[in-house]
Amino acid sequence: MKIAFSPCPNDTFVFHAWAHGLIPGAPELDILYADIDITNSLAASTDGPDVLKISYAALPWVLSEYALLPCGGALGRGCGPLVLTADRSAADEGPAVISGKRVAVPSERSTAYLLFRLWAAQNVPGGVGEIVVMPFHEIMPAVRDGRIDAGLVIHEARFTYPNYGLTMLADMGSWWETDTGLPIPLGAIIARRTLDRQAIAGWIKASVDYAWAHPKESREYVLSHAQEMDPQVAQAHIDLYVNEFTADLGESGYAAIAALLGRAADEGLVPKIDPALLR
Repeated sequence: MKIAFSPCPNDTFVFHAWAHGLIPGAPELDILYADIDITNSLAASTDGPDVLKISYAALPWVLSEYALLPCGGALGRGCGPLVLTADRSAADEGPAVISGKRVAVPSERSTAYLLFRLWAAQNVPGGVGEIVVMPFHEIMPAVRDGRIDAGLVIHEARFTYPNYGLTMLADMGSWWETDTGLPIPLGAIIARRTLDRQAIAGWIKASVDYAWAHPKESREYVLSHAQEMDPQVAQAHIDLYVNEFTADLGESGYAAIAALLGRAADEGLVPKIDPALLR
């Protein structure tokens, strides 16, 4: 079975057991480790993998071919994307500091960018200027070096941005949670509608359960794909992004997804979807 997910610690932690043949009855995986911008594009292609991790923001474009699975993804609280700048006075000046400026984002169809656009529409006078798409691990160095005025970052950047001398201008997750009271939908696991989605969800859930029951077994695998990440940062990443919603989206998870995509559709940022297709 062909699958694509990121090399980030939460994904490798979740899929370790299945990837290593530890889930009874689960087929062997042919894995592509890829940045979220790549997996979003793969899902929209005609010959994409059987199972993928994509941004919730990309979901409206692929729901005809792929179905959302209730487990394995990234959704939670206190885990939203951050807007960073190298301007130490930015926190005092507020969002207006990026009005008309160049901002780097990890993908134009990322949930991070969708949250950013909804936030900016409310908070940045006149809007931002040029949007530049970069792989997420290149954004902080670009902001630090002055090639970009601000950057929208995800993943372990929540923990490491001070190492680059950067300042947090805004937390998209805190804004979303305050505004809606709902958790933050970040990354979705999808599977082709032609496949046995119930079986696939069962194998993923079993892999999640195995990871929690044997947390040390996946450590070498996680760190080998974590781009030289400090082990403590990798563990903090897992602790933040692998949570109750990874095991089961639940009613609040589905409500958060519907709210995000509904708001975005109302703003013309994504196509409208039939909420029934989310189940």
